[in-house]
Amino acid sequence: MQIESPPTDKRYDKPEGERRGLVIVHTGDGKGKSTAAFGLALRAFGRTHVHGKLVKIFQFMKVPSARFGEHRIFEQLGLPIEGLGDGFSWKSQDLEHSAQLARDGWLKARAAILGGEYFMVTLDELTYPLIYGWLPLDDVLQTLRERPRHVHVVITGRRCPPEIIELADTVTEMTLVKHAFKAGIPAQRGIED
Repeated sequence: MQIESPPTDKRYDKPEGERRGLVIVHTGDGKGKSTAAFGLALRAFGRTHVHGKLVKIFQFMKVPSARFGEHRIFEQLGLPIEGLGDGFSWKSQDLEHSAQLARDGWLKARAAILGGEYFMVTLDELTYPLIYGWLPLDDVLQTLRERPRHVHVVITGRRCPPEIIELADTVTEMTLVKHAFKAGIPAQRGIED
């Protein structure tokens, strides 16, 4: 490790543009995409629910009855999180049914984005129904472009379509450097679920 001096000059000028809703994408093969999105949702919820602005999380691959750690704490806080799917494709008993759930879920998410009642809408694991061809990319792009000016949209998932990356304001690619699972260590409660 190389030691460096802390900066003493500001590294950037303050932007002069107008505040507006952003499209934020967390993608890549590394861990932390949903975790980062949930952190943003918590930050927005903590800042905005006092002022009557709402935050909503839709999970495209989780079942509505999912009870992972995030579901339990969000329920306690009053931050709505809704599973729209029936699990990842390798667990599906009927992939056409999974695709229909994604389409039905997209209609809910689209209405939440366009309705303007939410400050932030998180679309967790949206990239999977897109890359499986279950959702029309053009409809998602049109919704992102036509959303009310104040609505932030956060999208997660691997292999985000380049068209969404191009449209997005902020894109972070999580890079896998090392993961315990690849060393034979099973998923940990409270870390992966």
